[in-house]
Amino acid sequence: MAAHYSYTVHTTFANKLRVTVMTGSTDVQEFLGRSLPASITIVEVGPRDGLQNEPTKVPTAIKVELIERLANAGLPVVETTSFVSPKWVPQLADAAEVLSRVTKRPGVRYPVLAPNMKGFENAVKAGANEVAIFTAASEAFNRKNINCSIDDSLRKFEEVAKAAKQEGVAVRGYVSCVVGCPYQGKVEPKAAAEVAARLYEMGCYEVSMGDTIGVGTPATVATMFEACKEVVPVDKLGAHMHDTYGQALANILTALQLGVQVVDSSLAGLGGCPYAKGATGNVATEDVVYMLNGFGIHHGVDLEKLVDASAFISQALGRRPNSRVAEAMLRKREAAAAQQKQQEQQHGDTARTA
Repeated sequence: MAAHYSYTVHTTFANKLRVTVMTGSTDVQEFLGRSLPASITIVEVGPRDGLQNEPTKVPTAIKVELIERLANAGLPVVETTSFVSPKWVPQLADAAEVLSRVTKRPGVRYPVLAPNMKGFENAVKAGANEVAIFTAASEAFNRKNINCSIDDSLRKFEEVAKAAKQEGVAVRGYVSCVVGCPYQGKVEPKAAAEVAARLYEMGCYEVSMGDTIGVGTPATVATMFEACKEVVPVDKLGAHMHDTYGQALANILTALQLGVQVVDSSLAGLGGCPYAKGATGNVATEDVVYMLNGFGIHHGVDLEKLVDASAFISQALGRRPNSRVAEAMLRKREAAAAQQKQQEQQHGDTARTA
C-alpha cells in the first residue's frame, strides 16, 4: 500500500495551506486549496530555444549528444532544432544534420520549429514528424520578431497547418508575450486568448503560452490562463515561462493549479530571445523537476541524469548552469569527490608509513 504523507501548516489558514502527496498514487494533490495534476509532460526546449541565442558556435556533435542525453534522462519531448533562415539564427544552420544524426529513442518526440512553408518543407524533407509554429499576442513584438502583423502571421501558419495535415505531421503552436511585451508593455489576457484560440482552431494539437520576457507574476499568469481556458480546452494548453524576474516556478505552479498539464523548460536555464533585450533564459528544467518531485507529481525524468546533461552542455559553453538545483547538486558532487580523494590520499600515506 502506498505511503500517505499529509503536511498541514498550523496557522489560522490551516485548512487552506494543505499539501497532500500520495506517493505512488495517481490521486490528485492539493496545494493552497487548489488541485494539482497527478502527472505532467515536460517539453524540453533547450536544444532549440536554449541554444538559438548562444553567441558561440556549438558543434553539431555536441547538439546531437545533448539531445540524446536529454531523451535518455526520461524527457518525453525534446524540441530538437529550428528550420529558420541561417541569416536570422546562424546557431541552428545545421538543423537538417542535427535531426538526421540524432538516434531516436522509442516513445520520445522530437519536434522542430518551422515558422513558414519553406521551413516546413525543409523540416519534412529532413524527417520531421512534428513541427511548431509561433506568433505573438503583441502586434509590436510580432512585427519586430517575424516582420508581419498577428493576422498576417496566422494566415501564413494556416498554410503550414494545412500542409502538415496532408503530410500527417503534428503541429504545436506557440504564443509569445502573453502577459507583457518589451515594446508595448502590458498585454491584455483577451489578446493572448484570441491568438491561442486561432492557433487551436487551425489544427494545433496544443498551444504553449509564453511569458517571453519573464515579466509575469502568478496574478497576471492566472488571469491570462483563465481567459485562455474559455476558448481552448485546458488540456490543450502549455506553460512556457522565462525567469527574468525570478517568477517562473511560481507562475508554473499557478498554471498547474489552473489545470495546465504541460510545461516547457530548458536545461541549465539556457535561452533568451534575440528580439527581447534583457530577457534571460527559460526556467531551468532541473528546477522544475525538483519542484514537481516535492509535490509528488509524476513526470518521468531522472534528475541525476538531467543534471549530467546540464553539466555537459554548460561545460561545452564554458560556464556554470543557470539552475539553482543543478548548481547545488554539482557542488555537492564536487565536495563528495574532493572528500573521497582526500580519504584515498590519507589511506595511501598510512599504507606507505606502515
